[in-house]
Order: sequence, then structure tokens, then C-alpha cells
Amino acid sequence: MKNVLIIGSTGQIGSELTMKLRGIYGGGHIVAGYIPGAEPKGELAESGPSEIVDITNAQQIAQAVRKYHIDTIYNLAALLSAVAENKPQLAWKIGIGGLMNVLEVAREQHCAVFTPSSIGSFGPNTPKDGTPQDTLQQPKTMYGVTKVTGELLSNYYALKFGVDTRSVRFPGLISYVTPPGGGTTDYAVDIYYYAVQGKKFTCPIKAGTFMDMMYMPDALRGAIEIMEADPAKLKHRNSFNIASMSFDPEIIYNKIKEYIPGFEMVYDVDPLRQGIAESWPNRLDDTCARMEWGWKPEYDLDAMTRDMIEKLRVKFGIKQ
Repeated sequence: MKNVLIIGSTGQIGSELTMKLRGIYGGGHIVAGYIPGAEPKGELAESGPSEIVDITNAQQIAQAVRKYHIDTIYNLAALLSAVAENKPQLAWKIGIGGLMNVLEVAREQHCAVFTPSSIGSFGPNTPKDGTPQDTLQQPKTMYGVTKVTGELLSNYYALKFGVDTRSVRFPGLISYVTPPGGGTTDYAVDIYYYAVQGKKFTCPIKAGTFMDMMYMPDALRGAIEIMEADPAKLKHRNSFNIASMSFDPEIIYNKIKEYIPGFEMVYDVDPLRQGIAESWPNRLDDTCARMEWGWKPEYDLDAMTRDMIEKLRVKFGIKQ
């Protein structure tokens, strides 16, 4: 039975991953780490233990690990891409200084560590279509720089100290549970919220801009399955390409119109987010993840759209 600490449990993926893991391992075995001002609420607070764990405070991490006999740490603390560009020093402090704290505690306390990377770890010179597992990574954003550095640092701790580090490169994540939080791919979450509520959507990304995307249930499975995989079969560790779907704003807009015919969208391009998006791949090649630990997505664009619309209608109390 695993004892897991989630650092960043109230963030974009943290709350959903915490609840998913509690359903698998039992609520008492999954500790929701949070920072003051971002306390767990509702079911997240009631279904299992929680602890103040600021990733920039190594002592807090170590205390939580010892208190709950933690053997696995999910390190989800990070600033999202557009936010990180506006706060580069803080992005480094959390993304790399914080990761170093986690890895040192893991080395001392013999914990496995999951620290997600991103499609942002690539850059404008990376092959855009069928982006290989092992390829050129020269990002032009602080978000990307921290992700590449995090991959290298995690690999170093695995090779040098035997820390069981593993991760995946997440595409844009789409969820009906967690509202957008400042990521370049967040338009693909916003668009559903607007459509279901009958509002016109203003898209900040140009038509024709393709990016990898993934529905949250698939992302949660990927984060769990990589940590449960047989380490003897892993030729890579940090980080695996995983893919599900790739689309531009026009494709997702037209897919939503199949279910909400009156939906309208206009463009007002955000230069910051557009520049970031153009530096990222169009679609990743996830062959290594499929071969080394059996990765396989369950949702395509149509299945995700049907489920998002249904779940958001329930969330907002909207009758079809």
C-alpha cells in the first residue's frame, strides 16, 4: 500500500489526482499538501489528511514525509506558462528550487518522485509534427526552461543517488472540474465553459495553431500508471511524451457546434500566449510510453466534447 504526498494538491491537476488516488489507495494514505491561502475545501478536505507543505520549505516537506511515512511524492507545484513569463524569478524558485528540496528529501527518506514536465519543454527548433521522445529541447520561455531543467535534475538524482524519479510531458489539460489558471492551452477549457453557458467566446490563440491536448481523466491515469509501472521496463524516466489529441481553435469550435449549434466564437489574439504556443510542438510521438509502460489514451476530441458538455451542464444546472 502506497503512502502518497501530493504537493500542490489544490492546483490545476492536484485536487483531481488527490481524489483519484484516494479512491485507489484509501483516503488515509493520500496527504493533500497545500500552502496557506490555498487550503483544501469540501470533499478534498474531508476525504483524507492534509498538511501545510510549501515546496520552497524543505523542512516542511521532510516533516510531512516522516509524519505520514510517505513513500511516493507527487510534486505538482509550478507556475503555469503565461504566469511564469510574468514572474520568471518565482517560476524558477518554485520549479527548480522547490524540486531540489523534494529530491533531497526523497534521497534521504527513500521516496519515489513524480514531477510532471510539459510540451513547453520543447522549443521553436524542435520538430513540430511527430515530436520524438529524444530530441532538441531549447525552449524560449521560463516555464519551458524550468521543465527541461527539471527533467535533467530528476534524471541526475536517479542516476547519481538511485532516487526513483519518473514523469510525463503533459499536453494542455482539459477539465470540467478545475477552472483555467493561466496556461497557454487554457483556451481549450474556457471555450467549453462559454459554450455551455450560451456566451460568445473570444479566443486568444490564432486559427491554425495546433497544440497537443488531453482530457483530464487520461492525464490522471497517465500520472498514476507511470508510477505503478515495472521499473525494469523503463528505458526512459524523465520525461515520457504522452499524447491524446491535437487540434487548433477552429477544429474544437466546430466540434462544439455539432452539439451546441448556436455557439459563436471570435478572435482577439494575445501576443504573449500566441508566441508561447507557436514555440511548442503540434503533436508528440508517444511511442516510447506505449511500449515501455503501456500508455494508451481513452478519449478523443469527440468523446471529450460530449463528456465536457454533459458534465458542465450538470455543474451549472443547465437543462438541455
